[in-house]
Amino acid sequence: MILVTGGTGLVGSHLLLKLTMDNIKVRAIYRTQKKLDSVKKIFSYYSDNATALFNKIDWVHGDILDIPSLENAIEDITHVYHCAAYISFNPSDFKKLERINREGTANIVNICIAYGIKKLCHVSTIGTIGRPINNEKVDEETEWTLQNANPYAITKHLAEMEVWRGAQEELEVVIVNPGVILGPGFWNSGSGSFFKTAAKGYKYYPPGGSGFITINDVTNIMIALMNSNIHNERFILVAENLTYKQILEKIAVAMDKKPPAKALKFWQLKIGKFVDKIRNILTGSPRTITKNTIHGLKHPTAFNNEKIKNALGMEFESLENQIKFSSKLFISEL
Repeated sequence: MILVTGGTGLVGSHLLLKLTMDNIKVRAIYRTQKKLDSVKKIFSYYSDNATALFNKIDWVHGDILDIPSLENAIEDITHVYHCAAYISFNPSDFKKLERINREGTANIVNICIAYGIKKLCHVSTIGTIGRPINNEKVDEETEWTLQNANPYAITKHLAEMEVWRGAQEELEVVIVNPGVILGPGFWNSGSGSFFKTAAKGYKYYPPGGSGFITINDVTNIMIALMNSNIHNERFILVAENLTYKQILEKIAVAMDKKPPAKALKFWQLKIGKFVDKIRNILTGSPRTITKNTIHGLKHPTAFNNEKIKNALGMEFESLENQIKFSSKLFISEL
């Protein structure tokens, strides 16, 4: 049987969908009933038998910070997909990020070792991939440093160190480092913000860019890696390197909206950073513009995806098809 942590998030819910559609026995950890409703919604996007698929999952109430609940969940498990994480770029959230991302991953690694789990797949981020000295594409071997790293990336790097510790203790592991994942249902986080921005028809687009990949490719690669003999390796998962202008244009066209035409200036971003901080202090809303955010926009990184292509002999699916599919669902839920 397979265990999935973070099964109620974008990656986890789509992974559970694929596993249940393939009749794989799977158990997943959940924290609240509301989060289970999100999984049911995701399943309904793809299947008329969403409830039947959902009911195939052995749901266990628990938390990656709660050892007894993990011990309950790990019984009869052979493989673990660790998708759970806390995402925030607010420096004031560092302690929470460190506790969930590093300590939670350490708990998963420890319990995998204790119970003789055959293989662990850890979902990380391209934020833990090093940045280039020049303008060349970075790969899995590019050295990572703390300089200009955001709090989320720092704690995910620490989580990766826990996974590599597990590898040294003879636990077979694979780490995936996805770029911005394009997929439906989670409109208030991750790539969902691009769909919300495009739908509002803003005139401005942010400078910079990133690596993008579809949710289908991410989950298919994870499953393929777990079913292979590959272990103790990490892989960048990026289908295309695009500017933010390019990705917003693609989404705007899919939504029949006017694409943004003006680039935000860095002085405008600095003003936005100040306003964002004040709003965070007054309302507690998440920080979206920080010093590290602006640095990243000034220095976009292009990612090399040759390692995963060569390892699995694969080609990535079209971003446009996923954008059209997700845009249609977004509009239907307005």
